[in-house]
This record gives sequence, structure tokens and C-alpha cells, in this order.
Amino acid sequence: MKRIVYLFLAVSLCGCIQQKPKHYTHEILNRMTPIKNQGESQTCWIYAMLAAIETEHLSWGDSVNLSPYYIEKMLEQEPQCPENRRGMGKSLIHLIQKYGIVGYDAMRSIQTPAPKWVFMLGATYTPQEFARSVCAPDEYVALTSTDEAPYYQETEVKSPDNWLRDRFLNIPMDSLLTKTERAVRQHHGICWESKGHAMAIVGIAHDDKGKKYFIMKNSWGTNRPHEGLDYLSFDDFRENTIAVEMTKEAYGL
Repeated sequence: MKRIVYLFLAVSLCGCIQQKPKHYTHEILNRMTPIKNQGESQTCWIYAMLAAIETEHLSWGDSVNLSPYYIEKMLEQEPQCPENRRGMGKSLIHLIQKYGIVGYDAMRSIQTPAPKWVFMLGATYTPQEFARSVCAPDEYVALTSTDEAPYYQETEVKSPDNWLRDRFLNIPMDSLLTKTERAVRQHHGICWESKGHAMAIVGIAHDDKGKKYFIMKNSWGTNRPHEGLDYLSFDDFRENTIAVEMTKEAYGL
């Protein structure tokens, strides 16, 4: 069902809000877990990737709500992690495989001790065992687009945020945009990253002139003009995307 909303256009890349009303029509809005708030931290990449995983599970009829604070706590054991705690979506995948993950209700604050067990449906799991049911090691593909490296080969994203020195599949921007739009329309969870911020893509909208936007699940809380969602134009996606993570199924592998 299409849904029309009236809101102020948020410029997600800088956190500013233009005082210009926008009128969007939602073409598709996928299921998502509640909006979270990263506070003063620079861990948007954790929130964005976990949100993408959560939406992916919701598309299967499964429901998981994961704790970003658990991963933040685990970062204390990572000597390579920069002091500002910045990272990338693919970093989160590695950390889940190494340390596991727990549900949001089990750890709602960075001050909470990290749980050693996950209790679900009458069974007890370690965080690592639970993580394997949440995200398989080879389930996601990390994508980028740069004309400074050969297309359809893996390349390292040159960014301080990529402190694990991960390699990303480099594809043309037209292909990246097309595959991202198709994946969203097929209800997959997507993690999107720019140089300064990361969010999950949860839907597609257009304005009165037919201009297309991705609907973004942000991690700045709900006390904002559109209750935690932002709108990223396809033009801004082309201009600012550093990386996108989606399942291999969503990509078409």
C-alpha cells in the first residue's frame, strides 16, 4: 500500500535539516525493528548493519532485535579499533563471527555487563552460537564503486574506517544503484555507508516531481521531524555512496 507523508527534508549526510517542506509518496516501506539512538557515539555503522540484518530476518518471517551495545563493548578488545570507534558494515560482520551477538533486551546500555548466554525459546546459546543463526559468515556481500580500481574485482576501500582492511566487490555505480533498488523492492535489508554516516535502507519513495529516494532508517532516535527516518535521493546515493552491504541472495549471487 502506498503511503503519503508530509515532512521536512533531512540532509542525512551532514545531519542538517533544510526548512523546506517535502511531500513524499512511499512506494514501499519494508518491515523494521524500532528506531534506536546511537547518542554521542560514532558507531552508526553498527546500528546500520544490525538494522539491515534485522530487516532481512523480518522478511523471512523471523524476528530479531539485536544489541549494538554488545558490539561496542567487544570493541574494547580490538587493538586495531580507532579511539573514535568508527568502522564499516563489513567490520560488524567480522565482529559478530568473532564475539557473537545478543538480543537488545539482554543489553540495552553500554554500562550493562556483556551477557555470556542467550536464552531463546527454552534453549541456551553462547553469543557465538546465536550469531551463527543470525548471520552466516559468507551470507553478505560488501560492495563499492570506484573508477580507480577494476570493476568486478575486489578492492580495499581506502578509509580510516576500514581498519580491518576489508576488500569490497567493485561494480559500476549504475549497477550498484540498480541492484540496491531491486533488493529493497524484494524486501531485503541493506546497509548503506557514506564517508561520514551509515544507515539502513528500508524503502523507496518519490516526490511530487517523480524524483526517487531511498527511505533510510537512521540511528538518531525518533525525536525528529519524521520519527527516525530520512530520505536519500538517488542522485545523492550516486554522489556519496562509499559502500553497500546486502545478502548474496539480494545481490543475485
